[in-house]
Amino acid sequence: MDYRVEASPIIRDFLVYHETIKGHSQLTSNEYFLDLRTFFRYLKLERGLVPSDTPIEEISVSDVDLQLVSSVTLADVYDFMSYLSRDRERRHNAPEAGSGLNAASRSRKVSTLRSFYKYLTTKANLLEENPIAGLDSPKLKQSLPRYLTVDESLALLDAVDGENKERDYCILVIFLNCGLRISELVGLNVSDVMISSNDESTLRVLGKGNKERTVYLNDACREALASWLEVRSKLTLERTDRAALFVSARRHKRVSTDAVHAMVKKTLLKAGLDASKYSSHKLRHTAATLMHQNGVDVRTLQQLLGHENLNTTQIYTHVASEDLKYAANANPLGNVKKTK
Repeated sequence: MDYRVEASPIIRDFLVYHETIKGHSQLTSNEYFLDLRTFFRYLKLERGLVPSDTPIEEISVSDVDLQLVSSVTLADVYDFMSYLSRDRERRHNAPEAGSGLNAASRSRKVSTLRSFYKYLTTKANLLEENPIAGLDSPKLKQSLPRYLTVDESLALLDAVDGENKERDYCILVIFLNCGLRISELVGLNVSDVMISSNDESTLRVLGKGNKERTVYLNDACREALASWLEVRSKLTLERTDRAALFVSARRHKRVSTDAVHAMVKKTLLKAGLDASKYSSHKLRHTAATLMHQNGVDVRTLQQLLGHENLNTTQIYTHVASEDLKYAANANPLGNVKKTK
């Protein structure tokens, strides 16, 4: 998708600002555009700026201008939030079909609108006052990240087979040991891998906001990468994407996020694990959780995972239920009996 084709000038300038000045990726800019497009489609429909029977997906936002943008009120946004929570149809690949977006999805759209109006007020100076300055975010349910145990992780790795087993095994090992985002993994190039005979083997990762970080590779990662690179070196050079570290089986082009998601789900099923509960992102949770449980501090995890804010990393400070049971039983008052 190219937002430059569909977006009006005022929206496009905001997205370009985020790419060129804030350093956000094209993927992030596209997500911002989708959020703004949904909002202004809803607004035009509610205000009768398009025929009432127009499907919301067919409403253009190429004509959204300063006059419309400046007329938005807090009430408009809260009505939009109500629409999202009750009537907005979920994506076809959502875990459950039906209508109504969850709080996390609505919160992201609130964040986009805040960023858009802050830009118009403080950067572009197109508005004197921010009309949604008092906008609240939906309250998010605090839940612990779901992750695989050590035994489940080993079962997942043991389940890898097929013609792409070296590649798939390598991908899973990197997920489980390095905690990469899927976008970071598919974006890896061969030149990002530095393998040496000592502990200085590294992976150069391009994360959110085009920020680079260095991830050190353990023995499992070095061995998995060496095996895959040997297989990769034998692929037909004329057809192979020379830069990409991980390539598809037949076309030898950079592997897609959809292909990696599908491979992870398939391998989870082979391992006898519930593929509806786990995903590529849950493997990132697994890496972070297992490292924290084995003594890695939160600030180190923050650097490893590429989190901008420490608060994001705090979710991995949860304690395993077995440790909680041990703590309860270890209390010296745990065996006290009521006396007469």
